[in-house]
Formats: sequence, structure tokens, C-alpha cells
Amino acid sequence: MTDQSTPEATSPIPLPAATASARAGTAAGAGVSRRRLLGTAGATGLVLGAAGAGLGYTAVPAGATPLTSLGADRAMFHGKHQPGITDALQARGHLVAFDLAPGAGRKETAALLRRWSATAERLMAGEPIAHDDTDVARDAGPSALTITFGFGHSFFDRTDLRRQRPGALDPLPDFSSDRLDKARSNGDLWVQIGANDALVAFHALRALQKDAGGAVRVRWQMNGFNRSPGATARPMTARNLMGQIDGTRNPKPADPDFDQRLFVPANGDPAWMANGSYVVVRRIRMLLDDWEKLSLPQQENVIGRRKSDGAPLGGSTETTAMDLEKTGKDGTYVVPVNAHARITRPDQNGGAAMLRRPFSYHDGFDADGAPDAGLLFICWQADPLRGFVPVQRKLDRGDALSTYIRHEASGLFAVPGGAAKGEYVGQRLLEG
Repeated sequence: MTDQSTPEATSPIPLPAATASARAGTAAGAGVSRRRLLGTAGATGLVLGAAGAGLGYTAVPAGATPLTSLGADRAMFHGKHQPGITDALQARGHLVAFDLAPGAGRKETAALLRRWSATAERLMAGEPIAHDDTDVARDAGPSALTITFGFGHSFFDRTDLRRQRPGALDPLPDFSSDRLDKARSNGDLWVQIGANDALVAFHALRALQKDAGGAVRVRWQMNGFNRSPGATARPMTARNLMGQIDGTRNPKPADPDFDQRLFVPANGDPAWMANGSYVVVRRIRMLLDDWEKLSLPQQENVIGRRKSDGAPLGGSTETTAMDLEKTGKDGTYVVPVNAHARITRPDQNGGAAMLRRPFSYHDGFDADGAPDAGLLFICWQADPLRGFVPVQRKLDRGDALSTYIRHEASGLFAVPGGAAKGEYVGQRLLEG
């Protein structure tokens, strides 16, 4: 976890008024696609139930504000960069890593990425998949769905593409705080799915799994969530399961060096990674029973920020610059020397910065009742050796938060640039 932020999603988009045919009971039912959002009857004061006319009309008082929905929010599949990197945080996420099946290689991977890219393009547009759609997301719009694909270090050995493996994809160093489960780490291929509707996200996960056929097998899969866009009165930096505002100092698109920090340059090496990025994925368990025993001042000293509004200790607002030299009446630093926010500051790490885009997770309870919950830490950078690694090394040497978290899984993946119209993701690598 680092002291950087991501803006929340855009405001809800009003749904269109119900059509005359819907009012007659002919629109809801077999002919409704995901692109055709369930509407409100603004002029008539009626809202149709999903089962159609005659089943569950809901009266809306005259002049009442019509229902709104995030379902119409749409991210674009084709572009300079893959979706799911700079997009706003989504309410629901799935991460899944695959290993190539025995005998599968470059040819089978190319066919798979063609299928996956075609499916991702349709789903992100709010359309059903081309065949055997499960109807899980029927009636929903795109819901800001994004699907992102990456390659792990081992992929290049299994496809005889070692010469195309980027140096930045070298395995991450060991950290003393790691307690990694190898079965839930790394992988040949990686997929990130995010959406503002849980059914839309699951539908995408299921569709990609079915598309995989016999080319790959699932290595590990994790589910995450964030606060729903629009749940707060104003856009706010997300909170994590410790209750802390998490991610205040994320790089922002307006920063002059934003692209330089996040993306491989167009003339970068290797050429197939032009406009791509590198993602570090860590499953970080929060030891919430221990954390919640701390008093509020103790929690704030661990983080270095106020819990209520994210302001640095001794500061006025979340965006107030942290004064690392400020001392209290007793002569000690207001922001403790081992506070998480102090250690992770870019100016304390040679300018190292990364774009964090995490999900929280909860996977039930242990036998002793302790929650298996925490953060699916996801960070993006042009080079992890200049982004994640130096920051994590410093955290490893004395972060006050390390007592209350445990790194249980890890992965590093090369995420190529976006696919142009008519291309599939990774085509320049697999057909180059």
C-alpha cells in the first residue's frame, strides 16, 4: 500500500425514458440486449420490471427524479493503451492468471488472444458474446467494464520467445516481509476485469474462461471490490478495509511526467511493448483484529495521516503537502519517522512513483474467526525496477504498517499497448 490516489468514477448517467412499446408490454423480454438499458417511464410515471409488462410495475410520483444508472458508462477497447490502467476505480474486480496447457505454444496463444480480444471488445460495448452467451448480464449496460491482458515471465520460456522478454520483467526480489504462496503467484498470462456491476464483471470472467478452451488452465483467481461510484456525496479518494483513505498521492494525468512514469515509450525496447506498462499485483492480507485494537491516534501515527479526512498529521486537508520536518511540543516529528505515508513519498524514494488501482477483498474467516481480508494491490509503472521495487525495499526496512499486513501472493506482468482496430492484444509480440 502506498500514499497515492485514483479518482472515482463519473457521476451516474440518467436512463432514457421508457418507450411506447415498453409501456404496452412489448419491450421487456426476449428482445432486450445489454446495450438497451432498462428504462424509466419518465413521462408516464411507471417503471417496468425486468420480467415485462404486467409483472411488478412500480409507481413513480409525478415530478419525481427518474432512476439513474451507471450502466451506460463505457470504456473503449481499442486505443493507444489497454483499458483498465488509467480508468477510474470500479466497484467490482476479478484477477485471474493462466498457465499454458501442455503442448500449447505461440500459435495457440495467438488464437486465444484473438478470441479474448474479440470477446472483450463486444462485452465492453455492452453486447452479448458472439455465441452461447449465458445471459448473466442481460439488461445491463457496459457498466464501465474494462478487460486487460498481460504476459508473465514464464510465458516467454514456454513459447520460445525468450529474446522478446523485456528486462523489466525480471522476477521481483525477495522481501523480508513476504509470506508468498507460490500457487497464487505469477503465471503465464494475466487478465484483469473491472466493472461497476457485479454481474457484468462475472459475466466477463465466465466468458473469458469459456473462450480459453484447452489452451490454458487457471493458475489462480481473486475477487475484489471498491465502494460504488456515487455512494458518497462528492468524489473522494477510496478507503481501504482499515478505514483509511488510501492513495492520496497517485500520479495524475495532468502531471507533466505522467506518461513517462506509467508507459513504455513508443520507441521503447522491446518494440512490442510500445505504449504498454508493467503491473505488480500483490495480495496483501490486513491483520484487522490486531489493527482494530489500536486507538485512533495510534492508527494515525502508523499511517501518518488523519483517518477522518486523509490529511497529513499536522496538515489541514488531504492534499496539504506533508511537512516532514514539523515537530510537536515534545520535539518529536509530527509525522513519525516510520509512518507509512512518510516512507512511500516519491521524494523520499528518488522520485519513484506508480499508479495504484487496487481492489479490497474478503475471502471469509479463518477457523479462529479472523477475517481473511485485505487489499489486492495493483500498481502500474513504466519500469518496476524504478517504481515498485525501490519503494517496497524501503518499506521492508521499517514501515510501521508492516506489523499489521502480510504479503501473501505476488505477480509481475508485461501489459502491451492497446490493440488498434482490427488487431488483437499482443499481436505485435505473437506475430512479430
